[in-house]
Amino acid sequence: MRCWARVAPTHSNDATAHAHACLQRARLDGEVLRIRIRLVGATKFSDPVDISGKLSAKSSSQHEHNFAKTALEYILEMYTIRALATLSLASMVASQTGVTRPLARSCTPNLPRVVCINKYAAVMPFPFSRPFSGDNFEDSYDFVNTLVPADKSFALVNISDFLVFDHQRGLDILGPNPSYERMFEDPGNHESPVYVPGLNKIILQRLVSGNLAQLVIDLNHNPPTLYDNYLPDPPIFAPDAAAYHNGLIYFAAVGSTDNTTLGGGVVQRSGIKTLDPVTNKTTTLLNNYFGLLFTTVDDLFVHPVTGDVWFTDNEKATNSAYVIAYGYAFAGFTVTQPQLESAVYRFRPSTGAVQVVEDTLQVPNGIGLSPDLKTVYISDTGAISGSTISPSGLTYNTTGKRSIYAYDLSPDGTYITNKRAIYLAQGLIADGLRLARNGYLVTAAGRGADVLDARGELILRVKTGFVIESVAFAGKNMTELWLMGTGAIGRVQWALQGPVLK
Repeated sequence: MRCWARVAPTHSNDATAHAHACLQRARLDGEVLRIRIRLVGATKFSDPVDISGKLSAKSSSQHEHNFAKTALEYILEMYTIRALATLSLASMVASQTGVTRPLARSCTPNLPRVVCINKYAAVMPFPFSRPFSGDNFEDSYDFVNTLVPADKSFALVNISDFLVFDHQRGLDILGPNPSYERMFEDPGNHESPVYVPGLNKIILQRLVSGNLAQLVIDLNHNPPTLYDNYLPDPPIFAPDAAAYHNGLIYFAAVGSTDNTTLGGGVVQRSGIKTLDPVTNKTTTLLNNYFGLLFTTVDDLFVHPVTGDVWFTDNEKATNSAYVIAYGYAFAGFTVTQPQLESAVYRFRPSTGAVQVVEDTLQVPNGIGLSPDLKTVYISDTGAISGSTISPSGLTYNTTGKRSIYAYDLSPDGTYITNKRAIYLAQGLIADGLRLARNGYLVTAAGRGADVLDARGELILRVKTGFVIESVAFAGKNMTELWLMGTGAIGRVQWALQGPVLK
């Protein structure tokens, strides 16, 4: 910006005060501030003075030169080097090489809420920073909160619903009329969403104190409706994940303790349960490992050929941070201390055999199987065990584990090999994950969902505006993605199809 003043040579205070005001106005304009001071009676303006402290040329008179220099020295004394660097932003950017310009842009004119990130924003103009607030890191730890004052295009990310990193594949996923809508405001945390194709309904759990009834989203209505009085017989205590297979819903149940029963002294331990959505009857398939209690059966999938149930078990429900943050405190889960290490298991319902298949992850969480039955994906959410504490009680370590790992599944479907990290979550953690029909992964990641290819490359991100823990494909064409999280439930409609349910 340019700023000029018309003052008398003897009124230096007026000049410096005006220069001070100019700086305030130029604060983050991204341009070099140039000041012109005109002396009353002088024949021309003084030459420009830029904020770096260098006069561009000699002034028309020594008096005028000294006057301009005095004003400049005043400015340099009043502002820190950091402020001066911010004001000289454009000069800084111009001297950098390889900078991606612009960082963000509208992908297509008819989809204003779909924003393309150019070259993954691999080279940002300096200075840039990604703030981290320990008081609110569940919300703040996100790529969209990166500060890039030298590129105003980056502001587009805050008014978008979809961030596309791979432009061709991302737009193919979205299709011609993508939409994201925050469907329901509902207290508590929402987990275990599962689509029942025969009913065209989604069953899920609201994790709040004293609640045993499950929620149902009825997709037979337009718009869909939500009701909260669905109670299986007997109820399932705190289901944390679910999968549909051969007409049954398989639940990963957190369970209860000796101090919290379902009435009549009935206690549910963490394990695997099924629900027949037609008869409303539930059955316990697994609740121990050779007499030892599972800690928190967290997520699962059912192998479509063998019928084996693969599930993760971790210490989430006994970790006080998780208890407070994710609403498990109502079940009193901290009463029973862990008896098993965090691990991943394969369970064969036909024989009752349980086998550990992975025990190297800190907090094994989301788990999924590729459509070709060759790859198992597991997320590690060990980052939520650090020393940074938010008001919710959740702890977080930015250098902790928050990656998704891929493994080769043996031809007979009984064991996994060749562990490799394929994705480090750019947001909070990679929580629950599900596989699309084409082999893409969709993972709940902080305030949004990330879509990855089979190699773990980020294709696009759905912005939800609230922290989500789990996702589920649904709808008659399986082209809806429902996002479950803290205090809200959202829906995406796009071209990406979910798995074929059998």
